[in-house]
Amino acid sequence: MNVAEWLRRSASSHGGRPALAVGADIVATYDALYAQAGQVAATLQRQFGARPGDRIGLFASNHPAYVEALYAAWIAGLAVVPINAKLHAREAQFILDDSGAIACWTDAEHAASLRAAGVSLPLPDLADLPGLRAAARIDVCARSPHDLAWLFYTSGTTGRPKGVMLSHGNLVAATLAYLAEVQPVVPGDALVHAAPISHGSGLYNFAYVACAGINVVPGSGGFDEVEVLDLSRRYPGMVMFAAPTMVKRIVAHAAQRQAADNRIGTIVYGGGPMYLADIREGLRVMGPRFAQIYGQGESPMTITVLPKHVIADTAHPRWLERLASVGHPYLAVEVDVRDAAGVPLPAGELGEVCVRGSVVMRGYWNNPEATGAALQDGWLHTGDLGVFDADGFLTLKDRSKDVIISGGSNIYPREVEEVLLTHPRVREASVVGMADADWGECVVAFVVGDSLTPAELDAHCLQSIARFKRPKHYRFVAELPKNNYGKVLKTALREQLATGLLDP
Repeated sequence: MNVAEWLRRSASSHGGRPALAVGADIVATYDALYAQAGQVAATLQRQFGARPGDRIGLFASNHPAYVEALYAAWIAGLAVVPINAKLHAREAQFILDDSGAIACWTDAEHAASLRAAGVSLPLPDLADLPGLRAAARIDVCARSPHDLAWLFYTSGTTGRPKGVMLSHGNLVAATLAYLAEVQPVVPGDALVHAAPISHGSGLYNFAYVACAGINVVPGSGGFDEVEVLDLSRRYPGMVMFAAPTMVKRIVAHAAQRQAADNRIGTIVYGGGPMYLADIREGLRVMGPRFAQIYGQGESPMTITVLPKHVIADTAHPRWLERLASVGHPYLAVEVDVRDAAGVPLPAGELGEVCVRGSVVMRGYWNNPEATGAALQDGWLHTGDLGVFDADGFLTLKDRSKDVIISGGSNIYPREVEEVLLTHPRVREASVVGMADADWGECVVAFVVGDSLTPAELDAHCLQSIARFKRPKHYRFVAELPKNNYGKVLKTALREQLATGLLDP
């Protein structure tokens, strides 16, 4: 089925209920949202020549029209390509070129950067979306469960972004998993998009559209802990997805306010490691309002879950161990921990986390080699290392792909290293992550070169990659530690971080 069918059904049965809000203000009912998205879908066909199966990008900050643009694309039978709004225009350009997008929804700021980068695609502005509503609208285009719906680009260890192909069937399965094991939804429930709609928060929109809830975009368009708690007074029981760094800020502010100001129903956290001390502080300040999920773009938000009732069960004898885990597998998936030969390991033994189920991606867009490496005999090899306990709870120990997760965003060392190595005076570079109290992890670059300064390398990085990916610290060294085969020993670099002060 087409996921846009959920919007049609909610418009039919709950047409007068609020569907979209900006801050405290309702901006569309389900009747209006369905009609408007269908009108924009007609314009996509007429003005942009869109046909079922085409791809259309979205490179913009959170905006109420973002949701309407998504459903307009799905009604027309298109696949959406949501792009992280924090990316550099050159990174976004690669994604648009690689996906073969016919156009890209954007905003004024991002449109200007794309034009400066040489992008020639049509760039309709989300703010102008009302002017693109045709006089007539089209009905939901029929799609099969295997048809592409969401093309999510995630960097790989090679530094080249890969397009994760998520089908309508994948999104249906992920939505049902959310409703069954994370958070049930009834008409009028609110989901607040303080995190990017292009990522995990956006993937939760389906449950709220399907069940006639309200998708709320904060007035700021982003995350502010004061605004989040203020919104909870307007939408009591509201739900939001948040990276651990966001949770920490919400908890710190909630501790300074009256308990009546905190009416959040559930904070679903994921996207990076949550320190045990931080979630315990969250429970102390805010009570049992937390659920955790573990997933990847390749199995979106849906590998394991640590439900609210488990997090709240402080009387359990292994409560702390469970709180430090990422929970148990979702009902709809199989999860194994496997050794290097692909053999499943018993509880207590460390190995690679592998998952199989209806939520797992179809593969990588136009990348059969990467698809073959990630999907073997129907199993997704995540690259994450973990261990099951005897009760079936999974604890992650490391990430074999060396991904750095800072503020909920994935940063891949190879991508940063390749940019540093284009500087004429950089001979070698190796990037690792370091624990950071505010961001979870930060980027540290070890650099071999001549007469270099952090400011100079910062400016160099900002010409090619997003600001959040650039190193926060630099260590200028005479050589990098290597093994007998010439491979840089990143373990040794991490150990060196504890031996002296970092350069500013």
